Amino acid sequence: MIDVEDLIALVRNYNPHTDAELIRRAYAYGMKMHDGQFRQSGESYFTHPVAVAAILTEQRLDDATIVTALLHDTIEDTRSTYTEVEGLFGHEIAELVDGVTKLTNLQLSSNASKQAENFRKLLMAMSKDIRVLLVKLADRLHNMRTIKSMRAEKQAQKARETMEIFAPLAGRMGMQWMREELEDLAFKVLNPEARTSIIRRFVLLQKESGDVISKITHDIRTLMDKAGIEADVFGRAKRPYSIWRKMEEKQLAFSRLSDIYGFRVITENVEDCYRVVGLIHQRWRAVPGRFKDYISQPKTNGYRSIHTTVTGRDGKRVEVQIRTRQMHEVAEAGVAAHWSYRDGEPAENPFAVDPAKWLSSLTERFAEGDHEEFLENVKLEMYSDQVFCFTPKGDVIRLPKGATPIDFAYAIHTRIGNSCVGAKVDGIRVPLWTRLKNGQSVDIITAAGQRPQATWLDIVGTGRARAAIRKSLREEDRSRFVKLGAELARVAFEHVGRKVSDKALRTAAKTLGMVDEIELLARLGSAEFTAREVVETLYPELAQHGPETVEPTRAVIGLGADQSFRRADCCQPLPGERIVGITYRGQGVVIHAIDCPALEEFEEEPERWVDLHWQPGQHPPAYTASLKITISNDAGVLGHICTLIGQQKANISDLHFIDRKPDFYSLVVEVELRDVEHLHMLLTALEAETDVSQVERWRDISRKP
Repeated sequence: MIDVEDLIALVRNYNPHTDAELIRRAYAYGMKMHDGQFRQSGESYFTHPVAVAAILTEQRLDDATIVTALLHDTIEDTRSTYTEVEGLFGHEIAELVDGVTKLTNLQLSSNASKQAENFRKLLMAMSKDIRVLLVKLADRLHNMRTIKSMRAEKQAQKARETMEIFAPLAGRMGMQWMREELEDLAFKVLNPEARTSIIRRFVLLQKESGDVISKITHDIRTLMDKAGIEADVFGRAKRPYSIWRKMEEKQLAFSRLSDIYGFRVITENVEDCYRVVGLIHQRWRAVPGRFKDYISQPKTNGYRSIHTTVTGRDGKRVEVQIRTRQMHEVAEAGVAAHWSYRDGEPAENPFAVDPAKWLSSLTERFAEGDHEEFLENVKLEMYSDQVFCFTPKGDVIRLPKGATPIDFAYAIHTRIGNSCVGAKVDGIRVPLWTRLKNGQSVDIITAAGQRPQATWLDIVGTGRARAAIRKSLREEDRSRFVKLGAELARVAFEHVGRKVSDKALRTAAKTLGMVDEIELLARLGSAEFTAREVVETLYPELAQHGPETVEPTRAVIGLGADQSFRRADCCQPLPGERIVGITYRGQGVVIHAIDCPALEEFEEEPERWVDLHWQPGQHPPAYTASLKITISNDAGVLGHICTLIGQQKANISDLHFIDRKPDFYSLVVEVELRDVEHLHMLLTALEAETDVSQVERWRDISRKP
C-alpha cells in the first residue's frame, strides 16, 4: 500500500501548492474508519481507497478529488456520517463523498427496468459535479484490476456492468485509455479463451515479423527529422478486446485483420499536424475512407486529432494519430483535463470542455421518456463514433456513425424531423434509410402535415431522433385513442339507454383513479379496459342484471312493421355506429354507416332516407366486417394471426390475398363481430403484434347494394 507521504509526493509532482496536511488528515481518518476491514483478497480494505487516489493523481486532479477518493467508502461502509465528514473536511468534500456513495448504492446490474431507472439517477448525480464520476471510474478500474479475488458469479456480473456501462461512459467522457483498459479487463472475465487465443496469435505474429512497432516508429521519426519537425512518436499494439471486436464486426480471421498497430505523432503546433499528414501520405499509401480530421471538426467531448490509416512497412496497415501536446492531454485525460492541475494551478487547456454540459443536456433531452427508453438513448449516445455532414448553407452537423437523413433532420430541429418526407445527399435524392458519410451535404425535404412514422424507429441511429419520434407517436396515438374512446363511450351508454356527458365521464374517471375524462377516454380507446366497465362504474345495477341480448332480426329501431333490412356491403355498419337507411323497391331497407361515400348518390332523393339507430343491448357476434392486414412473410405467421383473431371471440368467415411480396403479404379477412367496440378490441390486439405491419378496416365502395 502507498503510504501517505508517497501519495503526497505524487500530487506534488503536478501541484507543488497542494494542501499536504489535508491529505494527511484524510489518509489518517480513512485508515481509522476502515480499521479491521479486509478485501476478498485478504488485504487491508484501506489499500483500495489509496489505490483509487493514486489512479486519480495520474490525471493530475485537485486536492478535493484526491481526498474524496481516500474517503469514498467511509459513509457507506463504516460508522462515519455525512455530518462528520463535513465537519472535518468541509462541505465540498462531503458532497463529493456523498455523491460517490449514492452512485455505489445504485444497482446497475439489476433487472432491465430497474437498471434503466438507476442509470438515469447516475447521470443526474454526475451532472451536478463531474468529479463524482472521475472517482467512480477510478474505483471501478481498481476493482477490475483486482477482480480475481471475487466469486466467479460476482466477477461475471461486475464485468458485464463494466462492459455495458462504465467502459462506454469513460469513452464518452474522452478517457479512452480507461475505456480500453476497462473493456480488456472485462473481456478477460467474460471470454478468457478468446482473449488468450488473440494474445497467443499476437506473440506468434511478432516472432514471424519481428518488432514491427519499433521499426515503424523509427521510420516515422526519421521522416520527421528530415523535414525538421519537432515531434514525439509512440507506437503500440492494440488491446486484445479491441482486436477481437474488429474481428467480430468485420467477420475476419486474425490473419486477415489489418491495422492492429497504432502510432501517435505529438507535434508542437497545429500547422505541423497537417505537415505530418502530408509527409506520411507521401511516404506510404493512404487507405481510402480512413482519414478523419477531428481538429477542424472536434468531438463534443473536446477530442481533437487527425486519424489516418496507411499501408506501411511490409504491406501492413497501421493507424496514425496526429495531434498537438495540448490536444494529447485532452485525448489522454478526457474530462479530467477540465480539472487537472499544473504547477499548482488549474491547467488552462484551450481544448478541454466542461463535460457537465453534455450530461445536463442529455438528462434534459430525455427527461420525458420512460426509464428503459432513457437507457437505450444514452447508450446510443455513448457508443457513437461520429461523422460530419453539411447543411445546404454549410453548417456542420455532428452525427453518430450509421446515422440517416432522418437523424440529420432532427439534429437541425425537431420540427424539421417531424415533417421530413425525403432527402437529397450531394444533390441526389436518396431513401431515408441511407447511412450518411463524412463530408456529405444533406438537404432535407419537408411537407406540411407530415408526421413521423413508426417504421422510422428502425431507421434512426440517434437517441435524440428516437426520443422525438416516440413522443410524436405517443401524442398522435393519444389523440386518436381519445376520439375512439369517446365514440365507444357513446355507444356503450346508448346500449343501456343512457346519454354520455362530460360530467358522467369525469365522475367515472375519478372513481377509477384517473386524472380526468381525457385520460379515461385515451385509455378506453387504447383498450386498457372496456366501455362496459365505465358504464358499470356509474350504474352498478346494470352489472348485476347485464344488458339484454338483442336478436339480429330486431337489431334496428326505426323501421316500419312491414319493412325488412340488410346491411350494406360497401360500408358494413356495426352496432354502435351511427346509421341511416335507404329504401329500395322490392329489397326493403339497406343500412349504411352515416359516413359511407355511397350515400352521396341519394342526396337528391330525401324521400328514400330512413332515420335509424341500433337497438341498445348486447348484440351477438353475427355482423361481418372486413379487415385489411399486412403481415410478414414468415412461416407460421398467418396461422398465428388466425389464432389471435379467434382468441378475441371473432370468427373468420372469409380470407383472400390481395398482394404478395417476398417479405410481406396483404390480405383481406372477413370476421364476424358483435359491435364497433368488439372491432376496436380486435384491431388493437392485431396492431400490437410484431408480425403485423399494418391493419385497418377495409371498406369496398365498389360493393354497392
